[in-house]
Amino acid sequence: MPVTTRELLPSDWPHVASLFGTNGACGGCWCMAWRIEKGEKWKEVKGDAARERLRAMIEDGRAFAILAFDGDVPVGWCSFGPRRDYPRIDRAPSLACDDADRVWSIPCFFVRKGFRGQGVSTAMLDAATAAIRSRGGTVAEAYPAKPPQDGKPIPSAFAWSGPRAMFDADGFAVVGNPDGGRQRVRKVL
Repeated sequence: MPVTTRELLPSDWPHVASLFGTNGACGGCWCMAWRIEKGEKWKEVKGDAARERLRAMIEDGRAFAILAFDGDVPVGWCSFGPRRDYPRIDRAPSLACDDADRVWSIPCFFVRKGFRGQGVSTAMLDAATAAIRSRGGTVAEAYPAKPPQDGKPIPSAFAWSGPRAMFDADGFAVVGNPDGGRQRVRKVL
């Protein structure tokens, strides 16, 4: 059965909790790493606190994301939203930009084991850029890890921001931090 995608709904918390599992997708992140406020310590947010924050955001309709499904089974998550919704991105000097108020970020992907490497992230990226465009967004930005020099794939633990090759194939271009560990790529919609 082909994977389908759709935008996150406030009633989707059970799907997200099932997809992310007890580890919160990656080490208790629950897609909150980019959302922590200045002065917060990640070690105090990750885990249960992050889970409850994401749950409240989803149920209140404050979280934007694309979900991917294999039938009725959730197999992928792609977070997107106005860049200012991700305070940690704005605080990162290497990811700075001078037009943050008009940028929509696509900072986080999670694909269930067994579905990785099958185009799920690409399908979610396409759906996310379409959703941004439908909301009047004109600039999409993402923050992939720099590809390894040896040509090997990025280890799954570091691939949560999406592989650079996926963004390249979709027309994104490097616009910041070209030599850094996390690059800034952008596409005008």
